[in-house]
Amino acid sequence: MPVDFIFPLSVPEQDATHHAMLAANCFGQAQALMQGKTFDECYADLPEDMPDREVIAAHKVMPGNKPSNTLLCDELSPFNLGSLVALYEHKVFVQGVVWGVNSFDQWGVELGKVLGNQVLDAIHSGDMHASMDSSTQALINQFRDSLK
Repeated sequence: MPVDFIFPLSVPEQDATHHAMLAANCFGQAQALMQGKTFDECYADLPEDMPDREVIAAHKVMPGNKPSNTLLCDELSPFNLGSLVALYEHKVFVQGVVWGVNSFDQWGVELGKVLGNQVLDAIHSGDMHASMDSSTQALINQFRDSLK
């Protein structure tokens, strides 16, 4: 479960207390993934008289040693957002080179393009394709309603 945490150091008009709370949660999640928590630690943290103490402790175990990155930026600006998009695009490209696949030529993307054309037809006409699921239909309807 590799995960990236992206956190802006400054947010205009953000309450300092709330921003510190968000930072604490961001850094704490990264720490939890890294350190984890054993069954014995979880068990010791629970009250001795708690019913089902062992069962509850077992659910709180976190193995740790899970990779994560914490990326800090001065602020969430258009430039920084563009840099993040470029970073992830480059990451996908390099992974494809290492694994010997063309990361930007995927059959799933092709399927999405075919389905996208059906969705576009439904957006313009209002007629739903027979194979469209209710979730896609609801998204199309909400989009069409926003155009009115």
